[in-house]
Amino acid sequence: MSDRKEQVLDAAIAVLGTKGLRALTHRAVDAQAGLPEGSTSNGFRTRETLIGGILDRLVDLETALWQRLAGQRPPHSLEEFAQLIAAMVGEVTGSARALTLARHAIFHEAAFQPELQRKIRIARQRLAGWGEPWLAQFGSTAPQADFLTMLALLDGLVAIQLACPEPGFDPTPSILTALRGMRSA
Repeated sequence: MSDRKEQVLDAAIAVLGTKGLRALTHRAVDAQAGLPEGSTSNGFRTRETLIGGILDRLVDLETALWQRLAGQRPPHSLEEFAQLIAAMVGEVTGSARALTLARHAIFHEAAFQPELQRKIRIARQRLAGWGEPWLAQFGSTAPQADFLTMLALLDGLVAIQLACPEPGFDPTPSILTALRGMRSA
């Protein structure tokens, strides 16, 4: 992806993550990026293509975030795995809050756009390709089903923290409880 496209998409993520879906216009993205008017529409003619590009960029950024966290110190125990996942939740509700709010806006839009649904399904399958083996490594008896359970738990924890931030929020106990339950199921 070109530097200019990344600049535009990062600006679009900032608009979505700080102002919401209604504020997402080509003009607002140009202003956020500090580019001449019309720059965004040169690369993304329609709002739908812009939203599709944003989703692709979000997947790239969140993948890099996960790889950075997981690569710092791969987990060797269930407790370390829970802490790694909790660190991810902390980051996406903290320093990467705007990125996460943008993802939530895109997910809302996907309810009405089959192409976005397809892209999300592909990204979820890629994520499952990492998550299911880790769940199996740490004792899950049904990694495919447990992966969906973990996604639901994490999405819930993230949504609650985004909507009503709690200082000192620590999702580790909830995550660890779910992971332990997956071993005995």
